[in-house]
This record gives sequence, structure tokens and C-alpha cells, in this order.
Amino acid sequence: MLRPEWILIIATIMWGTSWVPLQAFAELGISGMPMVLASYGLIALFALPLIYRQRAAWWPQRWGLLGIILFGGWANASLLSSLSLAEDLVRVMLLFYLAPVWGVLGGWLLLRERITGLRLAALVLALIGIGVTLGVGRNTFSSMTSIDWLAVSAGLGFALNNLATRAADQVPMTSKTVAAFVGSALFAGLACLLFTERMPVLEVQVWLWIVVFAIAWLLLATLAAQYGVTHLPASKAAVLVVFELIAAVLSVAWLNDEPIGLRTWIGAGMVTLAAVMAGWPEQIPKTELARSTS
Repeated sequence: MLRPEWILIIATIMWGTSWVPLQAFAELGISGMPMVLASYGLIALFALPLIYRQRAAWWPQRWGLLGIILFGGWANASLLSSLSLAEDLVRVMLLFYLAPVWGVLGGWLLLRERITGLRLAALVLALIGIGVTLGVGRNTFSSMTSIDWLAVSAGLGFALNNLATRAADQVPMTSKTVAAFVGSALFAGLACLLFTERMPVLEVQVWLWIVVFAIAWLLLATLAAQYGVTHLPASKAAVLVVFELIAAVLSVAWLNDEPIGLRTWIGAGMVTLAAVMAGWPEQIPKTELARSTS
């Protein structure tokens, strides 16, 4: 059996290369929130009975589960939608990978976790890396598209989802895993209603491919990631998750027609290093260690 480290790496590579089938579906006529609704909606149909069956176990921490539905659902929906619509895929992944920045700030503001020098340096490095990629100037924010903001919000939702997952420590793993799928389907359905995006008419074969993608890609990648994160120290898991960004950048460089510019390569390297630094295990001061063991 594979070690948890390898299972988590495989999961992150699957997420990092998920743009390949998403762009293929876009060429077949379905992208954005309709694609999210079709794929996550299929899984949500099976997820709802599982969550209901475990209601007695998660009810005491129902607010934590609700947080996973809201934040995890939005993170998945906005990331998949932006990847299926984006032309600059590396830019989208880099904006999403501001998640470690939001995670450090969220832990400090909401959980009163101390910001170490290493994490502060990681935060600054990630912001500089994004600045290098986007090009810092007077029109930086005005030049960002709705797809860019979707990617940024996906990273923020992902960080908040991690905080909610930590708060819901007594909720069964099955409920925590599938709750985000339900949230993704709800957000995608709401977005389709608000922006009057109709589900396109697709051939039966395309729907079969969507079923395969939902089960064999999204569901398996999520389960593998949950297994790896659960069976590894948090610091080690945070470092290994960076393979998602590495897989995205390398796969785009290899498979996509658009070349990656030097600025993007530099920014990607800085954001990757920042993510590793943010997840690096903290050194406990000797005074605190002695106090805890006395």
C-alpha cells in the first residue's frame, strides 16, 4: 500500500492538472459554473444521504460543518470555474496560491496563532511573487478580470475552509469530505440562476465523460487528499500540497500552446517557496518546551 505522502502527492498532481479535462470540456461546450454544477451536482446527490445519516455525530459541531459547506464549496466552485474559463492558467493558479497568505492571517486573527518570523517572511515573499507576476503599477487591480478575482476568492475560501475543518474536529471524516461537494453544487446553481447561465444541451457521451470526471478525478482526488492530510503532520502535509502548484506550472509549460514568460516563472518560484515556508514546522523555543514537559 502506498504511503500517505505518496497518496497526497498523487492527489495534488491530479488537482494541479485538472485544467486539462476542464479545458477539454470547455471545447465541448460546457465551462464555468454550469460545468461545476454538472460535476459537483452529481456527487452531491450521493453526498446528501451520507451527511444525513451521520447527523447525530456532526450536530454538536454543525457550525463547523456549515463552514466547510460554505467556504469549501465556494473554493472548489470558483477554482474549477476559473480554470475552465482562463486563458492564462498559471496566473490563475498563482492567484489561488495566495491561500497560504490567507491561512497565516486567518490563523492569527481567528485562532490567535502567533506569526513567526518564517511565516511573516513567507507572507511577504508570496505577495512579492504575485506582484512580479501581475506587474505592480497604478492599473494592477483595475486590469484584473473576473476570472482573476474568482481565483483569489478561491484561495481565500480554501484557507477559511481549512480553519473550519480544524474547528470541526469531531465531525466524521466522511461528512467533512463530501460537505464541500454539496456547497460547490449549491454555489454553482445559485450563480447560474443569478447570471442566467443555462445548462447547455450536450450529447450523451459528453455527460458520460462528466460522470467519469466527477467520480474518477474530483472525488478520488479529494478522498486521497483528505487521507494524506489526515495521516500526516500538518506541517508536512502543507509542504507536500505545493506539488499542486508545481504540477500546474509544469503541465501548462508542457501541454499548453502559450509559452510561460520569465516574470511568471520567477513569480511561480517565489510563491512556491513561500508556500513551503508557510507550512514549515515551527521550532519550539527551549523555554516553552521545558515548561510543557515540567
